[in-house]
Amino acid sequence: MKDKLDAIKHRFEEVAQLIVQPEAMADMQQYSKLSKEYKDLEKIVQKYEEYKLVTANIKNAKEILSNEKDPEFREMAKLELDELYPQEEALEDELKQMMIPKDPNDSKNAILEIRAGAGGDEAAIFAGDLFRMYQRFAEKQGWKMEVLDLTEGTSGGYKEIISTLSGPEVYGMMKFESGVHRVQRVPATETQGRVHTSAATVAVLPEMEEVEVDVNMNDIRKDTFCSSGPGGQSVNTTYSAVRLTHLPTGMVVSCQDEKSQIKNFEKALKVLRSRLYEIELQRHNDEVGAQRRSMVGSGDRSDKIRTYNYPQGRVTDHRIGYSVHNLPTVMDGEIGDFIEELRIAENATKLKDGGSTEKAR
Repeated sequence: MKDKLDAIKHRFEEVAQLIVQPEAMADMQQYSKLSKEYKDLEKIVQKYEEYKLVTANIKNAKEILSNEKDPEFREMAKLELDELYPQEEALEDELKQMMIPKDPNDSKNAILEIRAGAGGDEAAIFAGDLFRMYQRFAEKQGWKMEVLDLTEGTSGGYKEIISTLSGPEVYGMMKFESGVHRVQRVPATETQGRVHTSAATVAVLPEMEEVEVDVNMNDIRKDTFCSSGPGGQSVNTTYSAVRLTHLPTGMVVSCQDEKSQIKNFEKALKVLRSRLYEIELQRHNDEVGAQRRSMVGSGDRSDKIRTYNYPQGRVTDHRIGYSVHNLPTVMDGEIGDFIEELRIAENATKLKDGGSTEKAR
Protein backbone atom coordinates (compact mmCIF):
# COMPACT_ATOMS: atom_id res chain seq x y z
CA MET A 1 0.00 0.00 0.00
CA LYS A 2 2.88 2.36 0.77
CA ASP A 3 4.13 2.27 -2.84
CA LYS A 4 0.68 3.17 -4.14
CA LEU A 5 0.33 6.00 -1.63
CA ASP A 6 3.77 7.35 -2.52
CA ALA A 7 2.75 7.30 -6.20
CA ILE A 8 -0.45 9.19 -5.35
CA LYS A 9 1.54 11.79 -3.42
CA HIS A 10 3.94 12.18 -6.37
CA ARG A 11 1.02 12.69 -8.74
CA PHE A 12 -0.54 15.20 -6.33
CA GLU A 13 2.66 17.26 -6.35
CA GLU A 14 2.77 16.99 -10.15
CA VAL A 15 -0.83 18.22 -10.51
CA ALA A 16 -0.08 21.09 -8.10
CA GLN A 17 2.59 22.25 -10.56
CA LEU A 18 0.50 21.71 -13.69
CA ILE A 19 -2.53 23.59 -12.39
CA VAL A 20 -0.64 26.89 -12.09
CA GLN A 21 0.83 26.74 -15.59
CA PRO A 22 -0.50 29.46 -17.96
CA GLU A 23 -1.57 26.92 -20.61
CA ALA A 24 -3.70 25.05 -18.04
CA MET A 25 -5.34 28.22 -16.78
CA ALA A 26 -6.10 29.28 -20.34
CA ASP A 27 -7.95 26.02 -21.07
CA MET A 28 -11.01 25.94 -18.79
CA GLN A 29 -11.78 22.31 -19.55
CA GLN A 30 -8.23 21.24 -18.69
CA TYR A 31 -8.15 23.52 -15.64
CA SER A 32 -11.42 22.10 -14.34
CA LYS A 33 -10.16 18.54 -14.82
CA LEU A 34 -6.91 19.26 -12.99
CA SER A 35 -8.73 21.09 -10.18
CA LYS A 36 -10.98 18.10 -9.59
CA GLU A 37 -8.02 15.71 -9.59
CA TYR A 38 -6.15 17.98 -7.18
CA LYS A 39 -9.04 18.01 -4.70
CA ASP A 40 -9.52 14.23 -4.94
CA LEU A 41 -5.83 13.51 -4.41
CA GLU A 42 -5.46 16.13 -1.66
CA LYS A 43 -7.85 14.21 0.61
CA ILE A 44 -5.81 11.02 0.24
CA VAL A 45 -2.47 12.80 0.72
CA GLN A 46 -3.66 14.52 3.90
CA LYS A 47 -4.87 11.19 5.30
CA TYR A 48 -1.57 9.58 4.28
CA GLU A 49 0.41 12.24 6.18
CA GLU A 50 -1.74 11.56 9.22
CA TYR A 51 -1.08 7.83 8.83
CA LYS A 52 2.69 8.37 8.50
CA LEU A 53 2.72 10.42 11.72
CA VAL A 54 0.96 7.63 13.61
CA THR A 55 3.31 4.93 12.25
CA ALA A 56 6.33 7.11 13.17
CA ASN A 57 5.01 7.46 16.72
CA ILE A 58 4.51 3.68 16.89
CA LYS A 59 8.11 3.16 15.80
CA ASN A 60 9.37 5.57 18.48
CA ALA A 61 7.29 3.91 21.19
CA LYS A 62 8.65 0.48 20.18
CA GLU A 63 12.22 1.80 20.35
CA ILE A 64 11.58 3.04 23.88
CA LEU A 65 10.33 -0.40 24.89
CA SER A 66 13.41 -2.01 23.34
CA ASN A 67 16.03 0.32 24.82
CA GLU A 68 14.58 2.04 27.89
CA LYS A 69 15.15 0.48 31.32
CA ASP A 70 13.10 2.96 33.35
CA PRO A 71 9.76 1.24 34.19
CA GLU A 72 7.86 4.53 34.14
CA PHE A 73 8.99 5.37 30.60
CA ARG A 74 8.23 1.82 29.49
CA GLU A 75 4.71 2.02 30.94
CA MET A 76 4.10 5.33 29.11
CA ALA A 77 5.27 3.75 25.86
CA LYS A 78 2.90 0.80 26.34
CA LEU A 79 -0.05 3.12 27.00
CA GLU A 80 0.84 5.13 23.90
CA LEU A 81 0.94 1.98 21.77
CA ASP A 82 -2.48 0.93 23.11
CA GLU A 83 -3.83 4.21 21.67
CA LEU A 84 -1.79 4.23 18.46
CA TYR A 85 -2.49 0.70 17.17
CA PRO A 86 -6.29 1.26 16.81
CA GLN A 87 -5.58 4.63 15.14
CA GLU A 88 -3.22 2.95 12.68
CA GLU A 89 -5.78 0.26 11.84
CA ALA A 90 -8.58 2.81 11.37
CA LEU A 91 -6.41 5.01 9.12
CA GLU A 92 -5.39 1.99 7.03
CA ASP A 93 -9.05 1.12 6.47
CA GLU A 94 -9.85 4.73 5.54
CA LEU A 95 -6.96 4.86 3.08
CA LYS A 96 -8.01 1.58 1.45
CA GLN A 97 -11.52 2.95 0.96
CA MET A 98 -10.21 6.26 -0.41
CA MET A 99 -7.91 4.47 -2.87
CA ILE A 100 -10.77 2.58 -4.51
CA PRO A 101 -11.02 4.07 -8.02
CA LYS A 102 -14.15 6.16 -8.45
CA ASP A 103 -16.45 5.91 -11.41
CA PRO A 104 -15.63 9.09 -13.38
CA ASN A 105 -19.35 9.47 -14.07
CA ASP A 106 -20.34 9.62 -10.37
CA SER A 107 -20.28 13.42 -10.27
CA LYS A 108 -22.48 13.79 -13.36
CA ASN A 109 -26.18 14.59 -13.60
CA ALA A 110 -28.42 11.69 -14.58
CA ILE A 111 -31.20 10.67 -16.95
CA LEU A 112 -33.90 8.70 -15.11
CA GLU A 113 -36.14 6.47 -17.21
CA ILE A 114 -39.01 4.49 -15.67
CA ARG A 115 -41.15 2.12 -17.75
CA ALA A 116 -44.08 -0.09 -16.78
CA GLY A 117 -43.32 -3.78 -17.21
CA ALA A 118 -45.43 -6.89 -16.67
CA GLY A 119 -48.70 -6.28 -14.90
CA GLY A 120 -50.83 -4.08 -17.17
CA ASP A 121 -52.48 -1.08 -15.50
CA GLU A 122 -51.05 -1.97 -12.10
CA ALA A 123 -47.51 -1.86 -13.54
CA ALA A 124 -48.14 1.68 -14.82
CA ILE A 125 -49.49 2.72 -11.42
CA PHE A 126 -46.39 1.25 -9.77
CA ALA A 127 -44.16 3.13 -12.25
CA GLY A 128 -45.90 6.29 -11.05
CA ASP A 129 -45.24 5.32 -7.42
CA LEU A 130 -41.55 4.82 -8.18
CA PHE A 131 -41.35 8.19 -9.92
CA ARG A 132 -42.88 9.92 -6.87
CA MET A 133 -40.43 8.03 -4.62
CA TYR A 134 -37.47 9.34 -6.63
CA GLN A 135 -39.04 12.79 -6.85
CA ARG A 136 -39.22 12.99 -3.04
CA PHE A 137 -35.71 11.59 -2.67
CA ALA A 138 -34.43 14.26 -5.09
CA GLU A 139 -36.18 16.97 -3.05
CA LYS A 140 -34.50 15.73 0.13
CA GLN A 141 -31.10 15.86 -1.64
CA GLY A 142 -31.72 19.35 -2.99
CA TRP A 143 -31.55 18.12 -6.58
CA LYS A 144 -33.50 19.56 -9.50
CA MET A 145 -35.80 17.20 -11.43
CA GLU A 146 -37.21 17.97 -14.88
CA VAL A 147 -39.63 15.74 -16.80
CA LEU A 148 -38.66 15.41 -20.46
CA ASP A 149 -41.32 13.08 -21.78
CA LEU A 150 -44.11 10.87 -20.43
CA THR A 151 -46.90 8.56 -21.48
CA GLU A 152 -49.66 8.21 -18.91
CA GLY A 153 -51.26 4.88 -17.98
CA THR A 154 -54.96 4.36 -18.68
CA SER A 155 -55.72 3.91 -14.95
CA GLY A 156 -53.08 6.25 -13.56
CA GLY A 157 -49.33 6.27 -13.28
CA TYR A 158 -47.12 6.11 -16.34
CA LYS A 159 -46.38 3.65 -19.11
CA GLU A 160 -43.13 5.58 -19.47
CA ILE A 161 -41.64 8.69 -17.89
CA ILE A 162 -38.22 10.19 -18.61
CA SER A 163 -36.65 12.94 -16.52
CA THR A 164 -33.33 14.57 -15.72
CA LEU A 165 -31.81 14.88 -12.25
CA SER A 166 -29.32 17.69 -11.65
CA GLY A 167 -27.15 18.24 -8.60
CA PRO A 168 -23.96 17.08 -6.86
CA GLU A 169 -23.06 13.38 -7.14
CA VAL A 170 -26.44 12.50 -8.69
CA TYR A 171 -25.33 9.59 -10.85
CA GLY A 172 -23.03 8.26 -8.12
CA MET A 173 -26.04 7.82 -5.84
CA MET A 174 -28.73 6.92 -8.35
CA LYS A 175 -26.79 4.38 -10.48
CA PHE A 176 -27.70 1.56 -8.09
CA GLU A 177 -31.40 1.97 -8.95
CA SER A 178 -31.07 0.56 -12.49
CA GLY A 179 -32.91 -2.73 -12.94
CA VAL A 180 -36.31 -4.35 -12.50
CA HIS A 181 -38.36 -3.25 -9.48
CA ARG A 182 -41.15 -5.62 -8.47
CA VAL A 183 -44.27 -4.87 -6.43
CA GLN A 184 -46.54 -7.32 -4.61
CA ARG A 185 -49.90 -5.92 -3.52
CA VAL A 186 -53.66 -6.00 -4.08
CA PRO A 187 -54.37 -3.69 -7.04
CA ALA A 188 -57.18 -1.16 -6.77
CA THR A 189 -58.85 -2.93 -9.70
CA GLU A 190 -58.76 -6.35 -7.99
CA THR A 191 -62.23 -7.38 -6.76
CA GLN A 192 -61.24 -10.70 -5.16
CA GLY A 193 -58.59 -9.22 -2.86
CA ARG A 194 -55.78 -11.25 -4.42
CA VAL A 195 -52.17 -10.14 -4.26
CA HIS A 196 -50.70 -9.47 -7.71
CA THR A 197 -47.06 -9.14 -8.76
CA SER A 198 -46.19 -6.38 -11.21
CA ALA A 199 -42.94 -4.81 -12.33
CA ALA A 200 -41.38 -1.61 -13.64
CA THR A 201 -37.98 -1.08 -15.21
CA VAL A 202 -35.70 1.73 -14.03
CA ALA A 203 -32.71 2.93 -16.06
CA VAL A 204 -30.30 5.55 -14.73
CA LEU A 205 -27.84 6.96 -17.28
CA PRO A 206 -25.05 9.50 -16.72
CA GLU A 207 -25.79 12.71 -18.61
CA MET A 208 -23.09 12.99 -21.26
CA GLU A 209 -21.86 16.22 -22.79
CA GLU A 210 -21.13 16.80 -26.47
CA VAL A 211 -17.36 16.59 -25.99
CA GLU A 212 -17.70 13.15 -24.35
CA VAL A 213 -19.93 11.41 -26.88
CA ASP A 214 -19.52 12.23 -30.55
CA VAL A 215 -22.89 12.08 -32.32
CA ASN A 216 -22.93 12.44 -36.10
CA MET A 217 -25.88 14.74 -36.83
CA ASN A 218 -26.17 13.16 -40.30
CA ASP A 219 -27.25 9.97 -38.50
CA ILE A 220 -30.18 11.70 -36.79
CA ARG A 221 -33.64 12.31 -38.22
CA LYS A 222 -35.52 15.12 -36.51
CA ASP A 223 -39.33 15.23 -36.47
CA THR A 224 -41.50 17.86 -34.81
CA PHE A 225 -45.04 17.52 -33.51
CA CYS A 226 -47.54 19.28 -31.26
CA SER A 227 -47.07 18.90 -27.51
CA SER A 228 -49.75 16.85 -25.79
CA GLY A 229 -49.04 17.68 -22.15
CA PRO A 230 -49.39 20.79 -19.93
CA GLY A 231 -48.03 24.00 -21.41
CA GLY A 232 -50.75 26.57 -21.92
CA GLN A 233 -51.79 28.04 -25.25
CA SER A 234 -48.90 26.54 -27.20
CA VAL A 235 -50.11 22.96 -26.61
CA ASN A 236 -51.54 21.40 -29.78
CA THR A 237 -50.97 24.64 -31.71
CA THR A 238 -47.21 24.80 -32.33
CA TYR A 239 -44.78 22.11 -33.38
CA SER A 240 -42.53 22.56 -30.35
CA ALA A 241 -42.18 18.86 -29.40
CA VAL A 242 -39.20 17.05 -30.91
CA ARG A 243 -38.62 13.42 -31.82
CA LEU A 244 -35.08 12.30 -32.70
CA THR A 245 -34.39 9.00 -34.46
CA HIS A 246 -30.83 7.66 -34.47
CA LEU A 247 -30.79 5.89 -37.84
CA PRO A 248 -27.89 3.44 -37.23
CA THR A 249 -29.51 2.01 -34.07
CA GLY A 250 -33.19 2.86 -34.60
CA MET A 251 -33.21 4.53 -31.17
CA VAL A 252 -35.99 7.09 -30.71
CA VAL A 253 -36.02 9.94 -28.16
CA SER A 254 -38.84 12.45 -27.68
CA CYS A 255 -39.07 15.63 -25.63
CA GLN A 256 -42.04 17.98 -25.25
CA ASP A 257 -41.32 19.52 -21.86
CA GLU A 258 -40.40 22.98 -23.15
CA LYS A 259 -42.43 25.42 -25.24
CA SER A 260 -39.31 26.07 -27.32
CA GLN A 261 -38.49 23.58 -30.07
CA ILE A 262 -34.78 24.43 -29.69
CA LYS A 263 -34.77 23.60 -25.99
CA ASN A 264 -36.66 20.36 -26.57
CA PHE A 265 -34.13 19.44 -29.25
CA GLU A 266 -31.20 20.10 -26.89
CA LYS A 267 -32.76 18.01 -24.10
CA ALA A 268 -33.62 15.14 -26.44
CA LEU A 269 -30.06 15.19 -27.77
CA LYS A 270 -28.71 14.86 -24.21
CA VAL A 271 -30.82 11.77 -23.64
CA LEU A 272 -29.71 10.31 -26.97
CA ARG A 273 -26.03 10.88 -26.11
CA SER A 274 -26.50 9.17 -22.74
CA ARG A 275 -28.21 6.14 -24.31
CA LEU A 276 -25.54 5.80 -26.97
CA TYR A 277 -22.88 6.02 -24.26
CA GLU A 278 -24.62 3.22 -22.35
CA ILE A 279 -24.60 1.01 -25.47
CA GLU A 280 -20.87 1.61 -26.02
CA LEU A 281 -20.10 1.00 -22.35
CA GLN A 282 -22.04 -2.27 -22.37
CA ARG A 283 -20.22 -3.38 -25.51
CA HIS A 284 -16.89 -2.55 -23.90
CA ASN A 285 -17.80 -4.43 -20.71
CA ASP A 286 -18.82 -7.48 -22.72
CA GLU A 287 -15.56 -7.44 -24.66
CA VAL A 288 -13.33 -7.05 -21.60
CA GLY A 289 -15.14 -9.48 -19.35
CA ALA A 290 -12.28 -8.95 -16.91
CA GLN A 291 -13.89 -5.70 -15.80
CA ARG A 292 -15.52 -7.69 -12.99
CA ARG A 293 -19.00 -6.24 -12.86
CA SER A 294 -19.86 -6.22 -9.19
CA MET A 295 -23.16 -7.59 -7.94
CA VAL A 296 -24.43 -4.07 -7.32
CA GLY A 297 -22.77 -2.06 -10.06
CA SER A 298 -23.80 -3.76 -13.28
CA GLY A 299 -26.99 -1.75 -13.80
CA ASP A 300 -28.38 -4.49 -16.03
CA ARG A 301 -31.97 -3.60 -16.83
CA SER A 302 -32.99 -7.27 -16.85
CA ASP A 303 -31.86 -7.87 -13.27
CA LYS A 304 -34.61 -8.09 -10.66
CA ILE A 305 -33.11 -5.89 -8.00
CA ARG A 306 -35.80 -4.99 -5.47
CA THR A 307 -39.23 -6.14 -4.26
CA TYR A 308 -41.81 -3.92 -2.57
CA ASN A 309 -44.14 -6.22 -0.60
CA TYR A 310 -47.17 -4.23 0.57
CA PRO A 311 -48.98 -6.94 2.62
CA GLN A 312 -45.86 -7.38 4.79
CA GLY A 313 -44.72 -3.74 4.60
CA ARG A 314 -41.30 -4.98 3.50
CA VAL A 315 -38.78 -3.79 0.91
CA THR A 316 -35.97 -6.19 -0.06
CA ASP A 317 -32.92 -5.53 -2.22
CA HIS A 318 -32.01 -8.90 -3.71
CA ARG A 319 -28.44 -7.98 -4.68
CA ILE A 320 -27.29 -7.69 -1.07
CA GLY A 321 -30.12 -9.43 0.78
CA TYR A 322 -30.99 -6.22 2.63
CA SER A 323 -34.57 -5.78 3.90
CA VAL A 324 -36.44 -3.07 5.79
CA HIS A 325 -39.98 -3.16 7.18
CA ASN A 326 -40.92 0.47 6.66
CA LEU A 327 -42.33 0.39 3.12
CA PRO A 328 -44.44 3.61 3.45
CA THR A 329 -41.31 5.53 4.50
CA VAL A 330 -39.33 4.11 1.58
CA MET A 331 -42.06 5.07 -0.89
CA ASP A 332 -41.90 8.57 0.59
CA GLY A 333 -38.33 8.88 -0.69
CA GLU A 334 -36.30 7.44 2.19
CA ILE A 335 -34.04 5.22 0.08
CA GLY A 336 -30.73 6.52 1.44
CA ASP A 337 -30.14 3.38 3.56
CA PHE A 338 -30.39 1.18 0.47
CA ILE A 339 -27.97 3.37 -1.46
CA GLU A 340 -25.46 3.40 1.41
CA GLU A 341 -25.61 -0.40 1.85
CA LEU A 342 -25.16 -0.89 -1.90
CA ARG A 343 -22.23 1.51 -1.97
CA ILE A 344 -20.55 -0.38 0.91
CA ALA A 345 -21.12 -3.68 -0.89
CA GLU A 346 -19.67 -2.32 -4.13
CA ASN A 347 -16.57 -0.98 -2.37
CA ALA A 348 -16.08 -4.31 -0.61
CA THR A 349 -16.22 -6.07 -3.99
CA LYS A 350 -13.70 -3.65 -5.49
CA LEU A 351 -11.35 -4.15 -2.54
CA LYS A 352 -11.64 -7.91 -2.89
CA ASP A 353 -10.86 -7.63 -6.60
CA GLY A 354 -7.82 -5.49 -5.89
CA GLY A 355 -9.40 -2.49 -7.60
CA SER A 356 -7.30 0.07 -5.80
CA THR A 357 -4.43 -0.07 -8.30
CA GLU A 358 -5.98 2.31 -10.81
CA LYS A 359 -5.80 5.33 -8.57
CA ALA A 360 -2.01 5.50 -8.62
CA ARG A 361 -0.77 6.63 -11.98
